[in-house]
Amino acid sequence: MTECVIAEDEQLLRDELVQLLAAAWPELRIVAACDDGAGALEAIARYLPQVAFLDIRMPGLSGLEVAGALAEVSPATQVVFVTAYDQYAIDAFERGALDYLLKPVVPARLAATVRRLKARLASGVADAGALAALLRQLGQAAPPPRAEPLVWLTASAGADTRLIMVEDVAYFQADSKYTVVMTAQGEALLRKPLRELLEVLDPAVFRQIHRSTIVNVKAIASVARDDSGRGVLRLRTRPETLAVSQPFMALFRAM
Repeated sequence: MTECVIAEDEQLLRDELVQLLAAAWPELRIVAACDDGAGALEAIARYLPQVAFLDIRMPGLSGLEVAGALAEVSPATQVVFVTAYDQYAIDAFERGALDYLLKPVVPARLAATVRRLKARLASGVADAGALAALLRQLGQAAPPPRAEPLVWLTASAGADTRLIMVEDVAYFQADSKYTVVMTAQGEALLRKPLRELLEVLDPAVFRQIHRSTIVNVKAIASVARDDSGRGVLRLRTRPETLAVSQPFMALFRAM
């Protein structure tokens, strides 16, 4: 049975894609339907699915970044991008002969994509070269406009409320519905989930190293890989080390 991972941050669109795939490809088994790129990357590393449908724009890791890690994590996975992207990206997809779906997904277009996927899976060939070329081309395009990144935040430390400059944060750690903020001075609690924080942090400075951890790359002193492929980060301003999920190690080579 063919297995598949879906990544789409909008629940209604994610549920709709699951339903459309059930109709267009009944024998397809969806092993994970993720709401962000980090979850998708970890699911792909776990299940090694034959197919992945990846939304391009998601909080934290984008679909493009997830696809870029597949050469190490799951090279045989066939990728279909789901996008509301601009015409530049659509032209790139067409020239690269890689599959994409425009939002909202149209059943007829999905059916054609399913036919092509089945043919490629039957041939046993994943065109990693075409995917790499597409990612390079899209990487050269001007990124879509986004809000100015967060500069400072307020977080609770016991009975006190601290004003913290974001550049002083060593890392953020998910804690139920909230987020622990770690600086050289200690920890504080931010009443915002990690998922929302990803949308306002500067992606050039803050990177996910685990589904529940975001690190300031300027705070990293060193990174090492153990025999299992997992990484360990040492920090400049904190004594503890941070674990890097094995799939996320593939992203460090692009930094």
